[in-house]
Amino acid sequence: MLSVGRRITHTCAGINRRAFLQVGASSVLGLSLSDLLRARAAGTTEGAKAKAVILLWLWGGPSQLDTFDPKPNASLDYRGPFGTIPTRIPGIRFCELFPQLANLTDKLAVIRTLTSQSNDHGIAGTIGLTGSAAGGTGLDGKPLQGSARPALGSVVAKALTTGPQRKQGHDIHPFFVIGGKLHQGKKAIIGEGGGPLGAAWDPFRLEYDPATGTKIPALQLPKELTPERMADRQQLLSALGSADKRVSELGSAGALDAYRGRALAMLTSKTAADGFDLSKEKVATRDAYGRTRFGQSCLLARRLVEAGVPFVQVNWSDHVEAEEDAGDGGWDHHYRNFQIMQDRHAVWLDQSMSALLTDLHDRRMLDSTLVLAVGEFGREPKVNDKAGREHWPGCYSALIAGGGVKGGRFVGTSDTRAAKPADTPLSPVDLNATVLNQIGLTSEQVTGLGLTPVGRVIEELF
Repeated sequence: MLSVGRRITHTCAGINRRAFLQVGASSVLGLSLSDLLRARAAGTTEGAKAKAVILLWLWGGPSQLDTFDPKPNASLDYRGPFGTIPTRIPGIRFCELFPQLANLTDKLAVIRTLTSQSNDHGIAGTIGLTGSAAGGTGLDGKPLQGSARPALGSVVAKALTTGPQRKQGHDIHPFFVIGGKLHQGKKAIIGEGGGPLGAAWDPFRLEYDPATGTKIPALQLPKELTPERMADRQQLLSALGSADKRVSELGSAGALDAYRGRALAMLTSKTAADGFDLSKEKVATRDAYGRTRFGQSCLLARRLVEAGVPFVQVNWSDHVEAEEDAGDGGWDHHYRNFQIMQDRHAVWLDQSMSALLTDLHDRRMLDSTLVLAVGEFGREPKVNDKAGREHWPGCYSALIAGGGVKGGRFVGTSDTRAAKPADTPLSPVDLNATVLNQIGLTSEQVTGLGLTPVGRVIEELF
């Protein structure tokens, strides 16, 4: 089931659509796709371990103590009410709410000593997504002059589609975000786009709604295509034919170059629509991921990587009021942390990420796909008076798997309350440098993109 704009599309062997795809000639989406098509050429990065990256962005900041760095010997007002369970890594225990991931630690690594420089969602989020040491933004959410960096996905996208790293054969945008734009209050954070690389490297955004399926916000139904006309198959087919003709006319008239025309043509094709259609998956597979927004978004991420997309970011929350996330800002659990964790968040993350790793492994894709699950910071070790935890940038955790990462590893040890690293302090800058290293991007190539190489590769993962 594919929803484009406000309509649902059912695709099958015959041509039968209940949606009309239309893209404006000035769309940033069209520019991004055409830029990729223009850049295609043969070759992959020598020495690269990963061909693709899936970033599970746990917006809001999960509690390290209630996920992957529990402290069972701390007092109750720090450790919280949950017990712990063993993992496949000797001596390493997870919160009891993550049994499936605990059973997969032979395929993943745990980082427990990440630190950020800010407890502000917007700044810390930008630090995490861009690898900028200072976040590149002030408390007002505005970019600091000369300090902005592009999102990690934008860097990977450009690195793998230009220069000696460029790939051939995938007529699809190289950077997707599944989920709405991340916000700090009512302001979108600046860390999700191409930044100094330009809008051509902004992500192509998809959204998954459990009720209506995959939505493509950049595509809108034409105003004249009313619900009544949508019900008329002949008129719909005529409109689709006109759309294909219009794409051709735009290209031949010089309004769009050949590459942009091909991008638009791709978006009006059944093949492209099928790529976003989760109904093509087996029921058992969809059930394994979980019939939640996050679970089906993880499945969609796997489909995109399978189609050749080198970077897919799955946003847990976009601060949209919805029954599923209760408008609680994702993992930003200032109150009712333990209830939300056991009822929704821990259960969904455990099921969906486990299904993703297992699915990639079974399809022999895990070795070439780097999967990273992390938020912008952690939570304060001491439980507050609302059964929640406040922001805490001093110490937090991440899971990383595939793409050359050795399973069964853990990096860093926090102190007795998971308040700060006891050893091996690491930063989001180091994490981003590690991702770039695993796709084979050297410091010289980073410089070639107009960026200053920062951070150290976390060699302990390999």
